[in-house]
Amino acid sequence: MKRYFRIALTALAMLAVMLVSAAITLRIALHGHEVTIPDFAGMTVAEASAAALKTGVDLNIENKFYSTTVPAGRILSQAPAAGSSVRHGWQVRVTESLGPQQVTIPDVVGEPVQEASMNIRKMQLDLGTLAHIEAPGDPDMTLAQTPPPNAGVDQPRVNLLLSSSVNASTAFVLPSFVGMSFGGANHWAIALGLRVAVMGDVPPPAPPVPAAPVTGVQAVAAPVAPVVPSGVVTEQLPEAGFRASKGDVLRLTLHAVALPSAASPAAAGGSAPH
Repeated sequence: MKRYFRIALTALAMLAVMLVSAAITLRIALHGHEVTIPDFAGMTVAEASAAALKTGVDLNIENKFYSTTVPAGRILSQAPAAGSSVRHGWQVRVTESLGPQQVTIPDVVGEPVQEASMNIRKMQLDLGTLAHIEAPGDPDMTLAQTPPPNAGVDQPRVNLLLSSSVNASTAFVLPSFVGMSFGGANHWAIALGLRVAVMGDVPPPAPPVPAAPVTGVQAVAAPVAPVVPSGVVTEQLPEAGFRASKGDVLRLTLHAVALPSAASPAAAGGSAPH
């Protein structure tokens, strides 16, 4: 009986040793090839690549952003964070700094997509997402853009909203008219089937000024100079991005001036008949 008890006890001891050994082996397998991610922030791309190779992780430049604090060509951020423990060969995603923004976002609204693309790339910007929406007029015309012209941006990418004539309906998304001259905005609004209402500082017609009376001759008032809107659009209602339909009223806020008429004859005058 004691013999069987000793055999069972020995078997249990061997099983315990095997379980402990398996646990140790598994831990070594799981954690034996772990590495600690270095801090890549502030390094040049070449320095970060060398540090990643030495550590045993894979460096992937995922994004590029403008920065006023980190010089161009250096690492702006990373994920996972520095100090994290990962397996050997783990991919670390980093963002490269482009330095301070030194480019102006061009205004490509109203341009065909090919022309808009060339103007964007001329400014060393990337062409981002191209979205289409049913709209009257020619297809592949730029209806709106993000970011807007002359805006501060964090990425060198411009997204475009383009027109599509396939199964075009009367409903469409309003483009941005802000920054355009009244003539250009009015042209595009009419092409979209909108009615334009001018708001803002529009001078009223000047009252007629009669000529000095002359004996025997009836005074004639000088013609009133027509009020012609001019200047740039500073605000629009509805705003860009809202849905509109043909026949809707587009209210544009701008500054206008009164231009003289082509002919501004002076009041008739002459000597009294004898």
